[in-house]
Amino acid sequence: MQTLKETARRKPAVVAVYFVLRALVILTMIRQFFNGDYENVFLCALTLVLFLLPTIIERRLRIDFPDTMEIIILLFIFSAEILGEIRSYYTTFPGWDTVMHTLNGFLCAAVGFSLVDMLDRNERFSLSLSPVFLAIVAFCFSMTIGVLWEFFECAADTFLLKDMQKDAILNTISTVALDPTGGNTPVILRNIEDVIVVSGGEQIPLGLGGYLDLGLRDTMKDLFVNFIGAAVFSCIGWFYLIGRGKGRFARRFIPQVLEDEAPTSQENVSK
Repeated sequence: MQTLKETARRKPAVVAVYFVLRALVILTMIRQFFNGDYENVFLCALTLVLFLLPTIIERRLRIDFPDTMEIIILLFIFSAEILGEIRSYYTTFPGWDTVMHTLNGFLCAAVGFSLVDMLDRNERFSLSLSPVFLAIVAFCFSMTIGVLWEFFECAADTFLLKDMQKDAILNTISTVALDPTGGNTPVILRNIEDVIVVSGGEQIPLGLGGYLDLGLRDTMKDLFVNFIGAAVFSCIGWFYLIGRGKGRFARRFIPQVLEDEAPTSQENVSK
């Protein structure tokens, strides 16, 4: 209880956002339970666990997340899991997934930058990394997380048939699979109006107005906007290191290392 009171005193805005979002998730969980949608109940429970990650990371690594970053992380989790998945914002709002992946690239770059920056400033390590190197590491860290997430989406689509990598409707395709010679010359089909699927001997026109791309465009779009988010923060972090401590915007997203309590005079005497 004392820890909660202390946290509320130090971070009133973060605690307020946390409890509001937590209450909304619990209400959603109750509703999904009575609707019999137990998969969404599990998703709500997972969201509540993810809400605890910033606090767990702070305690384990002895760091302090800036209020702005912590609030954005909480809102990101809620927007991705509750609004995106349960409320179907990913399909209702075409740009929702793009915003989430862009923000993910930005936040992951901030985390990667902070980890390497804290390691660089730790007296136990004899590292002296240039600002450019730290920015590159942050960028690569963010892109790696983005790629791993796309692996996860592909696995979910392949084995669980979840369609996390959303399809796109194309009117032009270029493929060597239709090369009549069996060679490597792409055959281009333009102005595609419909695709007919044969299932169980029955021909089913999809009526989509084009060819159904199975997630490739979505994956590349996600990686591209992740690239943009990672590149933006990497540049911000680079400017922050050049003028150490002067970048007000960057400080809102860079965790600070908690200083160990200094030993008391009695401890010094005993040593």
